[in-house]
Amino acid sequence: MSKGAETREAILETASRLARTVGLGGMTIGTLAASAELSKSGLYAHFRSKESLQLSVLEHTRARFVAEVLAPSLSAPRGEPRVRALFENWLSWDGKEGGCLFVAASSELDDQPGPVRDYLVQVQQDWLDSLAEVFRTGVAEGHFRLDADPEQFAFEEDGIMLSHHMSSRLLSDSLSADRACRAFEHLLDRARIH
Repeated sequence: MSKGAETREAILETASRLARTVGLGGMTIGTLAASAELSKSGLYAHFRSKESLQLSVLEHTRARFVAEVLAPSLSAPRGEPRVRALFENWLSWDGKEGGCLFVAASSELDDQPGPVRDYLVQVQQDWLDSLAEVFRTGVAEGHFRLDADPEQFAFEEDGIMLSHHMSSRLLSDSLSADRACRAFEHLLDRARIH
């Protein structure tokens, strides 16, 4: 990796941490320059606009999400173990300082058309598709009912995750992880073959 690429990677790592706490809109070239201990002109050379910076942060965060949440989950055995790993890995991801950037950005950008929102919509749709596909393999493995709806399961699982995010972050509910795990167990139980 070249020096320029290393610098850009370090900037994006700092930017993603910053965005999790101040939001994509609250992150500016100036705030990032201060956090990364770089000059504004140096940062401007990497990101020519706030929109470019926001897109780059989302792309960087998506790559980290795949490496830390999705890829390890896909190494679990197919079926319920993989469904469970995906849920547990997401809880760990959301437990980081500032929580899941995608959840926070979804509220921030839901009514702001443009390329940043479009990219986030694609990320979120890919996530729902991944949840549904992992569940679908559980049906194929005989762990879940044949008539179970993978898209409905993904919708409900994502709902549990969103509820956990709000409960733990906004409400500071120390029981949010326990409540999320109980809700997830009920969701699994309804989908299982009895």
